[in-house]
Amino acid sequence: MILLKDAEALDAKDPLASFRTRFALPQNTIYLDGNSLGVLPKGVTERVAGTIAGEWGQDLIASWNKAGWISLPLAVGDMIAPLIGADAGDVVVGDSTSVNLFKCLSAAFAAQSARPGQNRKVIVSEAENFPTDNYIIQGAAKLLGAEIRYTAPGASPIPLIDGQTAVVLLTHVNYRTAAMYDMAAITKAAHDNGALMIWDLSHSTGAVSLNLKACDVDFAVGCSYKYLNGGPGAPAFTYAPKRIANTLTQPLSGWMGHKNPFAFVLDYEPGDAIKRFLCGTPQVLSLVALQAALALWRDVDMATLRAKSLSLTSLFMDLVAQECGRFGLQIVTPRDPARRGSHVSLRFEHGYQVMRAMADRGVVGDFRAPDLMRFGFTPLYISHAETFEAVQRLKAVLESVAWQNEKYQTRLAVT
Repeated sequence: MILLKDAEALDAKDPLASFRTRFALPQNTIYLDGNSLGVLPKGVTERVAGTIAGEWGQDLIASWNKAGWISLPLAVGDMIAPLIGADAGDVVVGDSTSVNLFKCLSAAFAAQSARPGQNRKVIVSEAENFPTDNYIIQGAAKLLGAEIRYTAPGASPIPLIDGQTAVVLLTHVNYRTAAMYDMAAITKAAHDNGALMIWDLSHSTGAVSLNLKACDVDFAVGCSYKYLNGGPGAPAFTYAPKRIANTLTQPLSGWMGHKNPFAFVLDYEPGDAIKRFLCGTPQVLSLVALQAALALWRDVDMATLRAKSLSLTSLFMDLVAQECGRFGLQIVTPRDPARRGSHVSLRFEHGYQVMRAMADRGVVGDFRAPDLMRFGFTPLYISHAETFEAVQRLKAVLESVAWQNEKYQTRLAVT
């Protein structure tokens, strides 16, 4: 039997407890949706306001040079690099995850197609990939004349990778189940078969330990508004190590990816290394917000963060089994710590209604159709005691069938 005092004992020795004070958390809210939108870090509001009032309001266009606006995509990329095990100069920030996926996939496929004597027309992905990944793959495949092979739900992609495979594109942590792939093993399997490897790190960055360089990853993309707390719609990042970035070009050859964008010449010449993955004008306000949000990560030890993540998710799953087992909930997230990210998903027929009722009771998670309730655990601001209390409120909603209230039956635009 797990009691509240057990959760409190874990919190008493939590080395990350002090980070909670560095976030502007709403009162009376247990926020378990950092896997969808992270909490506002303190200092971001002031930084963005200063950029608007001073750099934009007073210095105007001079701020591209004076305040370094023009270098923000690379400067912010260098702040993300250590969190994903990348070298400085191998990460750039800009555009969305969807756009960056298209850039990487198109560039990788074109490079493979150019290899003499090769007939590589296959892109390997997964049937349960996040929809935008598969939609981008499908759209790119039509343009590139590619064939797509999808893994079955829960199956390894390795058997699908062969001498016809051009690119393997997978999401490291599944958005639905939090199941996590073995990055090193799958990347090696791709390379052993002559394929290039692209990873979507949207549910990994800032949540699990990553080492792209050690795994010899070719490309990676990820969003910054989840565990990195960059704010709604914050720009995404692209990773391509110099060994590969300098050998190819991506199709969205916008002026910021040019070797000398202010030369204003007729023909495109790609910039050096990761710079060629830039496209349009940097989103300054969003980049400034993200830069301010990333500042606290200089003080975070990723191994410590991962250990707390596993502690929180294990506690939650154990408590759900203990307190809510009789209600027919199914835990779909892997119990094996080596195979899960930092959220837990529960399958329940009326999951949407339950999550609406939970939000009214101060516990915020989210829902993914058709029947998954998702609870995200961000170690920098979630405690074990809050995890205990969240399960008690879940139990109360299920016991009282509060989810049957008429106001929870209509689905909102964003679930």
